[in-house]
Amino acid sequence: MRFRSTLPVCLLAAALMSGCSSPGSSPSPIVPDKIIQLTATTSVTLANVVTGALIIGAIHLYYDPLAPNWEIEEARINEDTYRLSLKMKRYHTGGAGESIQILKRRASQLQMQQGYAAYLLMEYTEGIDSQTLGARRMAEGTIKLVQRQQADSFMQNERY
Repeated sequence: MRFRSTLPVCLLAAALMSGCSSPGSSPSPIVPDKIIQLTATTSVTLANVVTGALIIGAIHLYYDPLAPNWEIEEARINEDTYRLSLKMKRYHTGGAGESIQILKRRASQLQMQQGYAAYLLMEYTEGIDSQTLGARRMAEGTIKLVQRQQADSFMQNERY
């Protein structure tokens, strides 16, 4: 889980920001007490800048805005049938309705990679998985890769 990998980083950053001191000595901060003058009347301390950067870094590590919205797990049932399970990331800024598009895109990729004429969507479900730290959208689908004669289920394209 991603949260477990960012927790030690945040704890280490908090320990570094607190500074070290020994009994009988005055505490010395790790970040010097410098002031950055932004304008004639506005200034900010270097400690505030470092603290803000650490907070933004921790949020970026946990949220990761550049990560894809959906994870795909693919299981091959037999030589031409696949089960695709999709999970949406917990914290997102959109993409809630795109699971069917992603499933169809992956089905098309499998079809082309393996030289089949088409694919059939045998089953598709969507839902929400409620968990302690927040709900996640889920989707699952089963596809079957088919050749041309199997894809034309009503035999409408058959030539005499």
